[in-house]
Amino acid sequence: MRSLSDTVARLKQFRSMQSVFDDGGRLAPFEAFGTNPGELEARIHVPAKLAKSPALVVVLHGCTQTAATYDKGSGWSKLADECGFVVLFPQQTRSNNANLCFNWFQPNDIARDRGEALSIRQMIKTVETRNNIDRSRVFITGLSAGGAMANVMLATYPEAFAGGAIIAGLPYDTARTVPQAFDRMRAQGIPDEQSLQKKLRAGSQSNGPWPAISVWHGTLDATVNSANAGAIVKQWQGIHGIKAASHSDTSRGRLERRAWVDSDGNERLQLFHIKGMGHGTPIDVKSGYGQAGPYMLDVGISSTEEIAQSFGIVAPCLRQVSPGANIDVPAPASRNAGSQRRGGPADGIRRTIEDALRAAGLMR
Repeated sequence: MRSLSDTVARLKQFRSMQSVFDDGGRLAPFEAFGTNPGELEARIHVPAKLAKSPALVVVLHGCTQTAATYDKGSGWSKLADECGFVVLFPQQTRSNNANLCFNWFQPNDIARDRGEALSIRQMIKTVETRNNIDRSRVFITGLSAGGAMANVMLATYPEAFAGGAIIAGLPYDTARTVPQAFDRMRAQGIPDEQSLQKKLRAGSQSNGPWPAISVWHGTLDATVNSANAGAIVKQWQGIHGIKAASHSDTSRGRLERRAWVDSDGNERLQLFHIKGMGHGTPIDVKSGYGQAGPYMLDVGISSTEEIAQSFGIVAPCLRQVSPGANIDVPAPASRNAGSQRRGGPADGIRRTIEDALRAAGLMR
């Protein structure tokens, strides 16, 4: 387990590498979105070919990253171009946090209608109005501190989201100071299941409906211990009234997946463990989405595509899932979207054709 000093040193190292990986060409500034009490910035990508009533994906970067670096690493804006949905990237500022971490542990920033949480909610409402967003298809995802902040948003504004995907994140409201934040990252002092669920219920006082949740974590994550992934699942199990995992547990290659279904048989919780992966977002550079870099880990699994598929927002795409992907994610998180499963003879023929086109340099 890494020490606190080692974690800080690693953050400084990746901060110095950031300029090499930065590329803001695909994202536009997003301004005038409200009172912005959290003093955040934002970027946005609206595809040229936008669906009539598009979905919205909110993407939160990790520490030392920017909206542009995370987009370049994950490929969300490229996928949005193909599928016709809007991507919003809230962005931290150094005046708020020297390492560009969203302040997922600061009481004034994680409460409903306060601080950074309210700023992000104001951004979402403004995007919804300006771009005629289908408000039943709003989703959120994030990495590390961004993953923890995604959980903050899901907890404090559950009515705003159909689903969320938390990558290397932490449970809601388990730290209130910087030392506590580092302890929780190392899986020290994580509250028990009952306390976790009590904190989540107190986040909004909502009676539902509740968003579907997927949790992604590397088994060798030395920055945010993977015990936090299990704690997030436990936190949301109470809300969804789910006790035991369903029979749909699967293991394919490096990826292990568990799923929990509600009383109606709908998957509401998913837990993905990537064997041998450290701290970061899993990507597959062969898919054409994303680029390896700090905290963007090429492990042959495109979490961007898989998460978008689970959100049910890839239906407009000609190419719904990367041909090289070796996993299925059958559960849509959207309240109204149907499953976007792949498989069967036609899918095999399509992959063969696309592989040939790619080999000839006629398709990325």
